[in-house]
Amino acid sequence: MVTRALDVVLLGPPGAGKGTQAKRLASTLSLLHISTGDLLREEVAKNTPLGQEAASYMQRGELVPDDLVAKMLLARLHTQQGLGGCVFDGYPRTQAQADLLDQLLAELGRRVDVAVYLEVPDEEVVARLGGRRWCPQCGAVYHVRTQPPAREGVCDVCGSELVVREDDREEVIRQRLAVYRSHTEPLLALYAQRGVLQRVDGLGTVEAIFARLKEAVKGSVAR
Repeated sequence: MVTRALDVVLLGPPGAGKGTQAKRLASTLSLLHISTGDLLREEVAKNTPLGQEAASYMQRGELVPDDLVAKMLLARLHTQQGLGGCVFDGYPRTQAQADLLDQLLAELGRRVDVAVYLEVPDEEVVARLGGRRWCPQCGAVYHVRTQPPAREGVCDVCGSELVVREDDREEVIRQRLAVYRSHTEPLLALYAQRGVLQRVDGLGTVEAIFARLKEAVKGSVAR
């Protein structure tokens, strides 16, 4: 349990396992886990005024503006759990979002205490995401390397033929990586300059990665 507000940013390429690790870290340190994707979906599902505004962009296939996401973030930061600190899962993704987050935290007298970068090579990202297989009938998800079906290419649950989703095709994955390199990687220099960046090896078991992540956060805060 942390005794003061602690704000952690978790960065890494697509497929680095940020979501899994962020949830574990938030639970262990009694912090609020914030994923902007989850946040948007919740606001839309609740049909809040902010959710309705966000839905209008999403229905047109457009990105939700940063200032609208910032309003949702601010509301969460002012909740009882949010006042104790947060783990920001894959946010910020751009310099503009980093500036917005700084402003929101500054209003509460806080700042980003530690930014952790999960380092995963591109080829591992391609293997992780490209190895996923999906059942279009029942929605079951498999992985050719870590969770294969009993019969290759066939769903264990309903017997349907498994498919590769468009987002999991190699050319799409490499394009996502290119976008990440262009827009998000520059944030590493920003947080390194502030002296709050920690690099963590993102390879290995979920437990091993989490142990390294937890030590990186605790070591950074203790300085």
